[in-house]
Amino acid sequence: MISVTILTKNAEQTLKSTLESLKGFLEVLVYDSGSSDKTLEIASSFPNVRLIQGPFSGFGPTHNKASSLATYDWILSIDSDEILSEGLAQEILNLQLDPQIVYQLNRRNFFNGKWIRVWSPDPVVRLYNRNMTHFSDDVVHEKVLSSPLHVHPLASPLLHTPYRSIDDFLSKMQLYSTLFAEQNRGKKSSLTKAVLHGGAAFLRSYVLKRGFLGGKEGAIISFYNGHTAFYKYLKLLQLS
Repeated sequence: MISVTILTKNAEQTLKSTLESLKGFLEVLVYDSGSSDKTLEIASSFPNVRLIQGPFSGFGPTHNKASSLATYDWILSIDSDEILSEGLAQEILNLQLDPQIVYQLNRRNFFNGKWIRVWSPDPVVRLYNRNMTHFSDDVVHEKVLSSPLHVHPLASPLLHTPYRSIDDFLSKMQLYSTLFAEQNRGKKSSLTKAVLHGGAAFLRSYVLKRGFLGGKEGAIISFYNGHTAFYKYLKLLQLS
């Protein structure tokens, strides 16, 4: 048996599609950290959803909190802006689960209705046995700790739409840069370091990952990556 866990806060625009893709799972645990929109109403409308409200203490620790509250030991962690393709849902439900294995999903990222290849490949480990491993304690850029377990990639895609508007870029840049600075409090930063990291992040996305082939979407994403890196180190400088 698998418990699906989802962290939410003001996810009304995407949550319904996410939950509809999870109808084949017996338990979907939605852990909400203070939504003021229709997120709770949407979650409550699905019979396989168990809704829990609690504080947000960073992505890694909060994922682990949600995992600890789940009914089953096998955890499938999904974001509220991700959708299991029909093929992926069936692939997961048909697995002969092995506790010595963590399962890697093939995530496809979309913006403006387009699959953004600058973000590909984007493999993410999301299916694991909580008795064998867990998420890292990082407050941002958390991940399931896979060593020394075997990583088994699944074939069908996980569909991800992290940014539906420019407002989403700005709000996530604000959140992630703040969490990064808090996580790295005490480390040295400078304006020069912020500029260099911002420029490097843009060039890596636009040139090395060929974001220039993605048209305006590739350019917007590359500028976003650069600005986020810049503000991460600028906020870290402020904390220092």
